[in-house]
Amino acid sequence: MSINNSMNIIFAIIIFVSLTIITIVSPESALAVMLEGARGGIDLSLKLLAIYAVWLSVLKIMERTKLDKKLSSLFSPITKKFFKGESEKTQSIISLNLAANMLGMGGAATPLGIRAMEAMDDKSGKATDNMIMLMIISATSIQILPATIIALRSSAGSASSSDIILPSIIATSVTTLVGVLLVKVLSK
Repeated sequence: MSINNSMNIIFAIIIFVSLTIITIVSPESALAVMLEGARGGIDLSLKLLAIYAVWLSVLKIMERTKLDKKLSSLFSPITKKFFKGESEKTQSIISLNLAANMLGMGGAATPLGIRAMEAMDDKSGKATDNMIMLMIISATSIQILPATIIALRSSAGSASSSDIILPSIIATSVTTLVGVLLVKVLSK
C-alpha cells in the first residue's frame, strides 16, 4: 500500500470518528459545524484564488515587460552556482522564484517554484540535488521585504507593522544558510 493510500485511509478514519463524536455529543450542532467548516473552506478558497490571480497577473506583466529577463540576469551568478547543469529557461524561472520569495510574494513564488521543479524533473521519479536545493531555498527564503507579514500586521492594527523587516532578514538569512549547507553536506 502506498503512503498516499495510507494517508487517505487515516484521513477518512479521522473524519468518520470526528463526525460520530460530534453527532453523539451535540447532535443539534453537528450540521451547523459542518456547514461552518464548508463556508470557511469556500472563503479561504476564494481568498487564495484572488491572491493567486493577482500574483499570476504580476508574473505575466513581468514577462511582457521583460522584467523577468532583467531579474534572471541579476540572479544569474547565484542560480548558476547553486543549480549547475540547468537550462537557461530553468535558471530564469528559478531567478524569478528567488526574487518573488525575497520580496515576500509567496503567492507568486509558489507557481514559479512548481514550474521550476517541473523543468528540473529528469523523469526518474526521484528528486535531483537541484530540486532539493530549490525546495530548501524556497522554504527558508531570505526575505528582504516580508510584504505578506507586513500586510497582516497592518491589518491587525500594529502601530509599526514594518518592525518585522530586520528580524525577518536575520532569521531567514540564517535558516537559508543552514539549509543550503545541509543540502551541500548531505548530497555528497
